Amino acid sequence: MKRLLSLDVLRGLTVALMIIVNNGAGRQHFEMLDHSKWNGLTVCDLVFPFFLFMVGVSIHLAQKGMGTLTQGQRYRKILIRTCKLFAIGVLLHAWDMLVCQDFPILANLRFWGVLERIAICYGICSVIVMWVKPKHIWKIAVALLIVYAIMLTLGNGYAQDGTNLAAIIDRLYLSESHLYHKSPVDPEGLMGTISAIAHTLIGTIVGRTITDRRRDLNARLLHLFIMATVLMVAAHLISYQYPLNKRIWSPSYTLMTCGIATSLLALLTYIIDVKGHKTWCRPFNFFGLHAFTLYIISEAFAPLAWQSGAPDLIHDSLAQVVDPRIASATYAVVYDIFCGLMCWAYVFVLGNCKKITK
Repeated sequence: MKRLLSLDVLRGLTVALMIIVNNGAGRQHFEMLDHSKWNGLTVCDLVFPFFLFMVGVSIHLAQKGMGTLTQGQRYRKILIRTCKLFAIGVLLHAWDMLVCQDFPILANLRFWGVLERIAICYGICSVIVMWVKPKHIWKIAVALLIVYAIMLTLGNGYAQDGTNLAAIIDRLYLSESHLYHKSPVDPEGLMGTISAIAHTLIGTIVGRTITDRRRDLNARLLHLFIMATVLMVAAHLISYQYPLNKRIWSPSYTLMTCGIATSLLALLTYIIDVKGHKTWCRPFNFFGLHAFTLYIISEAFAPLAWQSGAPDLIHDSLAQVVDPRIASATYAVVYDIFCGLMCWAYVFVLGNCKKITK
């Protein structure tokens, strides 16, 4: 099956934006490059849900590619990948603490995070896709969102304090020292993962739709735009009761961000794969093909950069001639390019090493 370039480009745009929003220097940032304080939606709040959405799309593609494997081999492959993602996420937390000399590491190591949530969602959704017929997956996603909405209603789910059921659940099996330290509600905690699993399942549905070879590409794109509209309208309607909120991954947040991601994927597919405008997207295609490597590079070098004082030095120098917010965004873009170059060097060296060993 011909690979859709738009899938890699959307993943690349997402990881490029992730590096930018995670690495602004100085105290003044553009508002849309910061997370919402609680309820609301900014550009920054689109990064993680786009990642999970693309994980869902990738799960569908991976399942199609595992057709020759036995059931045991599939389970083993899913389990190994899930454990790798989770372990790398925890190790990145430990690395950050080590560089920043935040000791003792084991006593305060955070066990939840971006990669950890991706790992859990990937593992559970991969098994669901293996066992459940495609036409029933949306029912599971809806059921999960309904269950989560009930938990939010009964569990004081929008409270920004320790009375929130999400915070209570996390404290039951983990001490506070192993949770997110900047808020009483861990943004990647266990309870919000319910909605995140539904989010990933929606990604698998979109992946199946856009790769359905029984219909021509234009018909698939029309279907995607209709799906995106339904998702965003539904999100708007339920947001009156359950406002958009990334920190708790509210049901409206799941539906809205999935709708935006679906419409953007359809638009990119039309521009790139239908109209053939591909030259502009080469850097993002590279970022998309190596998104995982780029994420690790960006997270590994960030604490080293901050300990060296380079971000403040660059920001303060730029802030003397431009707006501090522009200086912050400029540093983030420079760091983005740096990570891209480091990834390219890694891929180049790795490729040459493989050629030599053959």
